[in-house]
Amino acid sequence: MKRILLLALTNFAVVAVLFVTWNIIQAVFGIQLSGNFTGIAIMALIFGFGGSFISLFMSKWMAKRSMGVQIIESPNSQQERWLVDTVRRQAEKSGIGMPEVGIFHSPDPNAFATGANRNNALVAVSSGLLQNMTPDEVEAVLGHEIGHVANGDMVTQSLLQGVLNTFVIIFARLIGMAVDNFFRGNDDEGGGVGIGYFLGSIVAEIFLGFLATMVVMWFSRYREFHADKAGANLAGRQKMIAALRRLQGAGPAPDLPGEMAAFGISGGIGKLFSTHPPLEARIAALEAQKY
Repeated sequence: MKRILLLALTNFAVVAVLFVTWNIIQAVFGIQLSGNFTGIAIMALIFGFGGSFISLFMSKWMAKRSMGVQIIESPNSQQERWLVDTVRRQAEKSGIGMPEVGIFHSPDPNAFATGANRNNALVAVSSGLLQNMTPDEVEAVLGHEIGHVANGDMVTQSLLQGVLNTFVIIFARLIGMAVDNFFRGNDDEGGGVGIGYFLGSIVAEIFLGFLATMVVMWFSRYREFHADKAGANLAGRQKMIAALRRLQGAGPAPDLPGEMAAFGISGGIGKLFSTHPPLEARIAALEAQKY
C-alpha cells in the first residue's frame, strides 16, 4: 500500500535538477529572466509540468525497481492464477485495460497501483498481504487499487502536481528577485541579478515545495474514499470493510516509497503529510454509504 511518496519525491528531485540546471545556465551564459515575467512563466510551465509528467511516466519503472516487484508473466501457482484472474475480472468490469500484476516481498500487508494511464497500469501486492488476509479481503484490496486506476487518480494527481510546481517556481523566482533587490538596494551597477536572487529563489522553492506537497497529500487522502468505494463496488462493501479492519488490527504499515504511497491501501502516520486518512474514518464512510 504505497504510492504518492515516490511520485512526490521523484517529482521533487526532477524539478530540483531542472531548477538548479537552469540557474547554472543563467549564471554561466548570462541569460536573465528576472525582469521578464512572461519568460519566467513559460519556464515555470515547462519545468513544472515536465517534472510532474516525467515522474508519471517513470512511475512503473521506479515501482518495479524500488519495490522489487516480480511481474506475473505466467502464473506458477493457483494463488498467482487467482490473483491475475481477479484483477482481469475487475479491470473488465471497470472498463480499463488489463494492468500488469506483480508481487513484492514484504512481511507487511501492502499493495499499490501506478502507471501513466488507465490502460497501462501496474497493480502489485505484498507477500505479507497474501499471507495475512483472506481471499475476500485481498479481492477488496485489489478492487481498491483498480479503483485508483479507473478513477484516473494517477493522471489527475500529476496534473495537480504540475500546476503546483508551476506556481512554486514562479513565486520562488519572485521571492528571489525581492531578496536580491533588498540586499542590493538602489545599487543597479552592472545590471542583472546577484547572489541573493539565486539563494533566495532556491530557499523559497524548498519551502514552497513543502507547502505544495501538503496540498498533494490532502488530495491523496480525499481520493482514498473514492478508491474504497470502488473496491466496495467491485468486491462488496463488507469485504472492503473487512479488509480495512484487518489493516486496522495489524497496525500501521510502513509507507511505500514516494509516489506509490498515495495509491496504496494504507498510508502515512503524519496528518498533513499523510497520504491516507485514518482507517476508522474510511470504515465509517463505507458503513454510512447506501448502495
